[in-house]
Amino acid sequence: MANVTHQRNIMVRLTDRVHLATDLYLPGGSPGPWPAIVERTPYDKLGAELVLTAKYLAAHGYAVILQDVRGRYASEGEWYPFGNEGPDGVETVGWVRAQPWCDGRVGTMGLSYSSCTQTSLAAMNPPGLSAQFVSQGFHNYHTASMRQGGALEVRFLFYAFSMARTSKEAYADPVARSSLERAWTDVRAWLKHAPPKAGLTPLRHVPSSERWLLDIWQHGEYDAYWRTRPAYSIEDLWDQHADVPIYLCGSWYDSYARSTVTNYVELSRRKKNPVRLIMGPWTHGDIDRSYAGDADFGPDAPLGYNYFLLRWFDAVLKGAPNGMLDGAPVQIFVMGGGSGRKLRGSGKLDVGGHWRDEREWPLARTRHTAYYLQPGGGLSPVAPPAGSTPTRYAFDPRDPVPTVGGNISAGFGVFVGGGFDQRDGSDADSPNVRLPLSTRRDVLVFSTPPLEHAVEVTGTVVATLWASSSAPDTDFTVKLIDVYPPNDDYPDGYELNIGDSIIRARYRNSFEAPELMEPGRVYRFTVTLYPTSVAFQPRHQIRVHISSSNFPRFDINPNTGGPLGLERVFHTAVQTIFHDADHPSHVLLPVIPS
Repeated sequence: MANVTHQRNIMVRLTDRVHLATDLYLPGGSPGPWPAIVERTPYDKLGAELVLTAKYLAAHGYAVILQDVRGRYASEGEWYPFGNEGPDGVETVGWVRAQPWCDGRVGTMGLSYSSCTQTSLAAMNPPGLSAQFVSQGFHNYHTASMRQGGALEVRFLFYAFSMARTSKEAYADPVARSSLERAWTDVRAWLKHAPPKAGLTPLRHVPSSERWLLDIWQHGEYDAYWRTRPAYSIEDLWDQHADVPIYLCGSWYDSYARSTVTNYVELSRRKKNPVRLIMGPWTHGDIDRSYAGDADFGPDAPLGYNYFLLRWFDAVLKGAPNGMLDGAPVQIFVMGGGSGRKLRGSGKLDVGGHWRDEREWPLARTRHTAYYLQPGGGLSPVAPPAGSTPTRYAFDPRDPVPTVGGNISAGFGVFVGGGFDQRDGSDADSPNVRLPLSTRRDVLVFSTPPLEHAVEVTGTVVATLWASSSAPDTDFTVKLIDVYPPNDDYPDGYELNIGDSIIRARYRNSFEAPELMEPGRVYRFTVTLYPTSVAFQPRHQIRVHISSSNFPRFDINPNTGGPLGLERVFHTAVQTIFHDADHPSHVLLPVIPS
């Protein structure tokens, strides 16, 4: 853009003498100083989309700062993923505020890792921070990202391998780079032989990345490793979090959906400055698309990221009366209502949907309605009968249920997030096998009859399972599905995944103090799915899958009760799910009255 000037690789010196490479974009042809907007990234500050956003905002009157985080690309130091972003961000904001081109107001922006850099520095309440736009970011990596329900999200194995390929060590050593590139080509094979062993994978060429991967794999408990780092958890820091205008942007098919709404709930009730929330139907990082996976939500679904950013910062840094601070504080996209046919051109499922303003989250008018698992595979608001026979299945860790879509931020081509037909249960080992997941013997299926009226589910879905196992430790998974009736495009119907989650049995009562099970004893398990908003249409069915694996979305429980991330032995477990009057297993749906 002709009216924007830039400077590359300004080296910002931190107190520990590490220098962070920083690029500056300034409005051309107009005198400063200006409000500043900072984005800190591990993915190269020269990335095309980052630069385009920086130039767009600079052309509209902002000083924009893009910075490589510690240890990445042109910045000095060692990169331990997510580890130093709070303190480094605080120092960066202080440096920006002191520059002659900054008028003293400093905003931050970005999504994913760049949301982590924002939230962790805001949790330290630095002077000069004035506003934030936090897209698809964290609140607690143990609860809602790196781990979930005590299980590891295996995408971080891919993340470690991927980031190692662009590490300083790889660029400095051709042997290391060749080894890491070869490993990335064979990443599926490395996945099959997980958990990783220290010093015995190509990550040994990047010691900090190997140390990080082993740390998150082996720290199953919510211990000091997680709770003492502001870039890993801010659950104890909401009170001291900076009180500045914040826009929180999230999406139903993103792995950070729970964190986004949690941050909204906690910050909006604590802070005086405006906190806004918008939740769309997208996958991670794809908020300008109309689709998530194979599900398309129509032309109104995309956000328009750069324009949205500009309007927000104009409102909170320049006082522009553009409506961003008016009206309802919450906007949600309610999925559903489309034709259920294949769209011309893309061939994707027409799910449809619409935007709606709300005054709060969760919605005050919610009617939490239990849908009980019934003998014979039914799902109903009517409680199950007394004395019904439980349902059993065998969970073999050597043959896990394959991941088919879901709330996934990055599967790196090995698996893909978003909405997909659960009737296509193909996996990496058997790409030509396309039987429905429901045909597997280790997947239990519970369905309502075809609905007579639409049922809107908006909020967090929670499942309660009464179950026993032959193993001292195991997993239970729950998946919520919207079953579309057959039509010419989908003669057998379409089973659209809405959300899923997992609980590791040893953490059924506490993430801090694990407890193994007594084999054969009945326990109560709570499985918390991510928030969503979907209107199940007439003639559709609400369906639930119960199983014990979802791989490679989550790591596989060996069923031995041995140490996490170190166990090398797998045992088959016999699982029993109870659904009777004394053990009323159910999913609690947040139903919104029509």
